[in-house]
Amino acid sequence: MSTVEDTQPLITHLMELRDRLLRAVVAVLVVFLGLVWFANDIYAFVAEPLLEKMPAGTSMIATDVASPFFTPIKLTLVASVFLAVPVILYQIWAFVAPGLYKHERKLILPLLFSSSMLFYCGVAFAYFVVFPLVFGFFTATAPEGVQVATDISSYLDFILALFLAFGIAFEVPVAIILLVWTGATTPDSLRQKRPYIIVAAFVVGMLLTPPDIISQTLLAVPMCLLFEVGLLCSRFYRPRDEEDEEQEAQE
Repeated sequence: MSTVEDTQPLITHLMELRDRLLRAVVAVLVVFLGLVWFANDIYAFVAEPLLEKMPAGTSMIATDVASPFFTPIKLTLVASVFLAVPVILYQIWAFVAPGLYKHERKLILPLLFSSSMLFYCGVAFAYFVVFPLVFGFFTATAPEGVQVATDISSYLDFILALFLAFGIAFEVPVAIILLVWTGATTPDSLRQKRPYIIVAAFVVGMLLTPPDIISQTLLAVPMCLLFEVGLLCSRFYRPRDEEDEEQEAQE
């Protein structure tokens, strides 16, 4: 009898998880259906930083027969996921919220909002700052006699990797706050490890970006600055255990 009673909450949680996932997928599909008619325009907008730096008389090419159709569709689907991130994060929050204390719910929701905004800031930074510098460097250093004609599919893979790298890198403040809140570390400990973290930021920049010093530096420097922001904000959060004890004492 107890076995049946124990499995009922598990089944309820699984059904709720299924519903949350379906809502997230529906949100992505709704955005995708609204954007798919503008797939070529979206690709043209994303390709603009490279096209502006390419030599006069050159253009991008498609080496695969189906690339002119599938590449813009792929980009639109990824863009739909990016735009639906707030809905996806809300569904995650709504699923875990019932198991949190009241003060934890007040903390998690702002973190979800700020993480979405930081991710978008990272993507925007990559598009408006990094791309013009990187593509200007690449096209200017092409050997004599080599015509720059980038394949549209290869370009998409390249920029998506950079978008993801910068989007994740801009989540540093949120990561630091969560580490301090869970008690994994303290602001004073992170401050003492600052030199190692700066070195680690440049190593991450080297691993996540193309092999050129410009993009590596453009990723590492914001990570270092965001580390300082996260370090400052983390001082306003106490470890979770202390907050839980205070909450239980009040109840």
